[in-house]
Amino acid sequence: MGDKAHTHPGAAGRAQAADRPTSVRNVVLVGHSGSGKTTLVEALALTAGAVNRAGRVEDGGTLSDYDEIEHRQQRSVQLSLVPVEWNGIKVNLLDTPGYADFVGELRAGLRAADAALFVVSAADGVDGSTRMVWDECAAVGMPRAIVVTHLEAARADFEEMTRVCAETFGGDDPDAVLPLYLPLRGPEGPDGHAPVTGLIGLLTRKLFDYSSGERVANEPVGDQVPMIEEARGRLIEGIISESEDETLMDRYLGGEDVDVRTLIDDAERAVARGVFFPVLAAAPAAPGAPGARQGLGTVELLDLITGGFPTPLEHGTPAVTTPDGRPRELKPCDPDAPLAAEVVKTSSDPYVGRLSLVRVFSGTLRADQTVHVSGHGLTDRGHEDHDVDERVGALSTPFGKVQRPVSHVIAGDLACVAKLSRAETGDTLSSKDDPLVMEPWEMPDPLLPLAIEAHSKADEDKLSQGLARLVAEDPTMRLEQNQDTHQVVLWCLGEAHADVALERLPTRYGVQVDVVPHRVSLRETFGGKASGRGRHVKQSGGHGQFAICEIEVEPLPNGSGIEFVDKVVGGAVPRQFIPSVEKGVRAQALKGVAAGHPLVDVRVTLLDGKAHSVDSSDAAFQTAGALALREAAADAKIHLLEPVAEVSVLIGDDYVGAVMSDLSGRRGRVLGTEQSPGGRTLIRAEVPEIEIGRYAVDLRSLSHGTGRFSRRHVRHEPMPPQVAERIKEEAHAAT
Repeated sequence: MGDKAHTHPGAAGRAQAADRPTSVRNVVLVGHSGSGKTTLVEALALTAGAVNRAGRVEDGGTLSDYDEIEHRQQRSVQLSLVPVEWNGIKVNLLDTPGYADFVGELRAGLRAADAALFVVSAADGVDGSTRMVWDECAAVGMPRAIVVTHLEAARADFEEMTRVCAETFGGDDPDAVLPLYLPLRGPEGPDGHAPVTGLIGLLTRKLFDYSSGERVANEPVGDQVPMIEEARGRLIEGIISESEDETLMDRYLGGEDVDVRTLIDDAERAVARGVFFPVLAAAPAAPGAPGARQGLGTVELLDLITGGFPTPLEHGTPAVTTPDGRPRELKPCDPDAPLAAEVVKTSSDPYVGRLSLVRVFSGTLRADQTVHVSGHGLTDRGHEDHDVDERVGALSTPFGKVQRPVSHVIAGDLACVAKLSRAETGDTLSSKDDPLVMEPWEMPDPLLPLAIEAHSKADEDKLSQGLARLVAEDPTMRLEQNQDTHQVVLWCLGEAHADVALERLPTRYGVQVDVVPHRVSLRETFGGKASGRGRHVKQSGGHGQFAICEIEVEPLPNGSGIEFVDKVVGGAVPRQFIPSVEKGVRAQALKGVAAGHPLVDVRVTLLDGKAHSVDSSDAAFQTAGALALREAAADAKIHLLEPVAEVSVLIGDDYVGAVMSDLSGRRGRVLGTEQSPGGRTLIRAEVPEIEIGRYAVDLRSLSHGTGRFSRRHVRHEPMPPQVAERIKEEAHAAT
C-alpha cells in the first residue's frame, strides 16, 4: 500500500508453481458485465510483466483468447485463471463472468479464492447482483476490496462512486469502506472533462503520475495539500478503528503522529481480516504513451493484493469427510498433509482433451500421480457420483491458451490437470489410500427448460455422449430425460446460458441439435362415471382370439392413481384372465385416452365379460381391457390435468407489486408474503407450470436482475376448459 520497491517485469512476472503457501494469493474478480474485470486483469498482467504491450505472452497466444464463444458474444462466459508474479508472490487472478446466467462460474471462483476484488464501473454504478455477491462474501468473512474503473467516462465521478460504495457495502459501518488513493486529474480538455492522470496516496502523502505510462512519484504542491489532509484524517480514523492495537486510537486522538508504516501494517491486517474494505481506482495503460506498461492504479492494486490480502494459510479447508460420511480434520493448507483438492472448473481443449482446473487445499498434487476421485452429490442434475481411482496427467499453469508445465502443485495453489476422464466440476481429488470428499459449494438451480432433438440419425448416435460431456463441464446445467413427454431437456440458468450450450454442442462435441417446444407433463382423468365394453374377437383359422369385458370407470380424489376392482361373478371372466384385463387397462392408461397423456385418479371396476374355452388368452384379454377403457372415455368428459408448482420469489420491496401482478397474469394464486432481511420480500404462490417455462428470464427483467425464485411440484389439477380444448386439438392434429 505504500511506495515499495517492485520486481522488474519480465520473466519474474510469469508465475510458475509456488514453492510455499505463503507465496500465493488467490483473488477472484467480481462485478457486473461490462464493469471492466477482464480489461483490469490484462492491465495487471501487463504491469507484472506477464504480457507485452500488445497483450501477447512470450510462448505464443494472447491473454484474452480463452474461448471462441466469448469472442463471438463479446462477453465472458466462463471462469478463467491468469497467474502473475509480483514482488516474489504468485497472484492467481480468477476472472469471472458478470452476466447472471453464468453465476455458477462465479461461485466456482469464490470457492477457489481467498479474497475478492469487486470491480465497479464509475459510469454505471453498483447493480443488485453485485450487492448480493457482496453479502455472500460477508457471510463467510471473505476479505474484499473495491476497484473503480471507467474513470475516463465523461460522467465518471470517483468521489461520488466511493460514497455510493460506502452506503451500499458499508452497512452499519460506512467508514469501513474508504479510498486509499484519490484521483489526480490533468488539465481540462475541449469537452470540459479533466482526465485522470495519476493517484494521490493518502497514507504516504505522495502523488503517483501515470501519464507517461510509467508510475512516477512526486510530492504534493499548492492546494493539493489541504485536500489530502482532510481525506487522510478520515482514512486514518477508519484504519485505527479496526486496529488490533486498542491504544492506537487514544494515542492518535491525543495528538500523536502515527507512523506511516504502522498505518500501512494495520490497514493490511484489517483487510486480511475482512473488516476494512479499501477503495482503489484502476485503468489500462495510456494508449497514447509509446511503450507504456503500467496502467493507472495497477501497481497500487498489486501491492494491496500481495500485502493486504490473506495467504491460503488463513483460508481454511472446506468441510471434509470420508466417502462413508465420517468427518475428517485436516491441517489447513499443509503441503505435507494428506491430499485434498477440488475440481473447480472442467473444460475441453481440442489439443489436450479434458482439462480440470484444481484448487489444492491440502497436501501436494504431483504429475502422473494416482488419485481417488470422489463424487459431488449432483445426481439429480445428471451428474453421476464418482468413487474411482484415476491417474493424473500433466500439470500446468494456464495463460490464455498456453499451458506451462509444472511438476507439482502445493496446498494453496491452483493448476490445470490433464486427462482426468472421470472427474467433473465439484469432485474431490485425494490420496487413493486415504479417500476424502469435500462438502460441495452451493449451486444455483437451473430453471429455464431447453428441449432438444438430434438433427439427424448420425447426431442421435453422438447426442448422449455430447450431452454427458456438456453437463460434466457445467454443474449448473441439469439434464433430464422426461419419461412422460419423451423429451430430452437441458435446464439452464437463462437464455445466454442456453445459447452457449447450443453453440458448444456442435462446435466442441460435433452434435447438431434442433430446439423444440418444451412440453410439461400433463395428465388425464374422467369427469364422471362412464361404462365401456371391450370386445376382441378374431377368427383366422386355427386358434382364434376371444375376449370380452365390461368395465365401469369413476373419478377418484387427486393423487389416487389407478385403482382396479374385480366384481365379476359366476366366472364370466376366468380368474386367470382378470390380471390380464387389469394389465391391459393400466397399459392403456399410460398411453392416455384423449390427448396422449397418462390417465390418473380413476377407479376401474371389472363387472362382466365372456371367454372361450380355446380362443381366450392373456393377450386377448389385455387387448379387451384396453378397448373397454377407450370406449368408456369416448362417452365421458375427460379433464386434462396440468402440473402446479409452488413458487417462492425473493424480491426487493420495490418490485413486489409488479411481481404479484405478473404472477396473477400467469393464473397464479398468491399464498402469502413475508419480510426478509435487506429490504426484500418473499412471495409464495401456486402457479401452473405451463405458465412459468420462461419465468427465469421474465423475473430477471421485472426485477432488473435482483429477483430469485425456486419452484416445487405440488400436484396436478384440472386445466381451464379453453386451454384444455386447445391442447386436445393440437394432439389430434399431430396424429
